[in-house]
Amino acid sequence: MPKMCAVCGKTPRSGNNVSHSEVKTRRRWLPNLQKVRAVVDGSPRRITVCTRCLRSGKVTRAL
Repeated sequence: MPKMCAVCGKTPRSGNNVSHSEVKTRRRWLPNLQKVRAVVDGSPRRITVCTRCLRSGKVTRAL
C-alpha cells in the first residue's frame, strides 16, 4: 500500500536533516494518513485519507 492519500494524492516529501554543524542527511516527511470508512460510489469502503481532506470535508464518512 503506498503512503498516498486516496482523495488528493498527497505523497511523502523528501529533504535534509541539518545538524548544528550543518551536516546534511536525507529524510522524508510522511503525510498524516488515517484509515477511515468512507462512502465511495454509494457504498462504504475503507480508504486511506490525509487529515487535511478529512478536516476540509472532502470525504463523507460512513456510519
